[in-house]
Amino acid sequence: MISRRLKPRLVSLLEDYPAVALLGPRQVGKTTLAHELADNIESIYLDLESPADRAKLSEPELYLADHENKLVILDEIQRVPELFQSLRGLIDRGRRKGLRAGRFLLLGSASMDLLQQSGQSLAGRVAYLELSPIDVTETQPDTHDSLWVRGGFPDSFLSKDDRRSLTWRQDFIRTYLERDVPQLGPRIPAETLRRFWVMLAHSQGGLLNAASLARGLGLDGKTIARYLDLMVDLLLVRRLMPWHRNTGKRLAKSPKIYVRDSGIAHALLGLGDKEDVLGHPAVGSTWEGFVIENIINNAPAEATASFYRSSGGAEIDLILTLPGRRPWAIEIKRSLEPKLGRGFHSACADVDPEEKYVVYPGSEGYQMANDVRVVNLPELARKIDTLRPQRGLVRARPTRDRTKKHEN
Repeated sequence: MISRRLKPRLVSLLEDYPAVALLGPRQVGKTTLAHELADNIESIYLDLESPADRAKLSEPELYLADHENKLVILDEIQRVPELFQSLRGLIDRGRRKGLRAGRFLLLGSASMDLLQQSGQSLAGRVAYLELSPIDVTETQPDTHDSLWVRGGFPDSFLSKDDRRSLTWRQDFIRTYLERDVPQLGPRIPAETLRRFWVMLAHSQGGLLNAASLARGLGLDGKTIARYLDLMVDLLLVRRLMPWHRNTGKRLAKSPKIYVRDSGIAHALLGLGDKEDVLGHPAVGSTWEGFVIENIINNAPAEATASFYRSSGGAEIDLILTLPGRRPWAIEIKRSLEPKLGRGFHSACADVDPEEKYVVYPGSEGYQMANDVRVVNLPELARKIDTLRPQRGLVRARPTRDRTKKHEN
């Protein structure tokens, strides 16, 4: 059992809010974490994919009113979106009776329908947390290569061997394509979406080229945008936006695209173990995506992440802007002897970062220059995690990640 870093923040929010929505892709550990909480407080658990549990909520206000002094855990809440209106009334009546916090824990597989429904019906009554796959701050240093290769989904990472891990990830991909996406999103042919997902893995860390993807799949640009929106909404793909400021230089306008879990990216590329990954051209880009996910997952909720790229070749892999601070410039290298090119220093002159880091796979940190420090990923992730307020920053209302279609 791996202790999840998010657990204290979840407990804290339940002490402050009547409802907390814990979001994340399937199999990431939401239900396990909820049951851990249930072991220590009086609670009731309902799986809304179970017909028997859904039947209990045929009259939701009557049933839930009988359990108003318990934490009610509603798993796969997006399956019954009409519940949100009932929850609003129950929360408001409970407040008048002095029941102001810890009423409902809502678990959802990252459907944007869930966020929209709860945002419309539970505004001011709900806090949001995203449970990401296991990261380097939750595991031992000697497992970090395995975490990169297998990814952070618990069943994949904890498999007995690489073969079983790859089989689990292949089944996960198949289940999402054949069962979960049709339930959570628009009707999309499974094979078409698989090809799209694989194409994203092959272009890991590259600028979005919607025209190229459309040609490869025989689709139009609007359909590509819809597919990408769906994968982003399900927290399976990250759309990293470019940094913009009026510098007088031509900067990239297209986002960079990453399959968020490195293990899923490797499975889509047919890479089963570390040797396969090290011998593949995508080794640098999947390592880059792995580092970016770990850093963002450990950052405060109000931090923003972007990248810098100019037409002249100046580039910074990740710009992390923390609340109330100047940006941090982070370069990512899959080398034990990382070198910085002129483009990084040129980009830093435009961005004016407060801190400059190079993340590499080595074990010890050292000073590369007066203002650039070389660090390993766990060191930087833990430093960023210490910048979180103790009780966590909460987005009062999430906004949908939407961008216009970009083409190179």
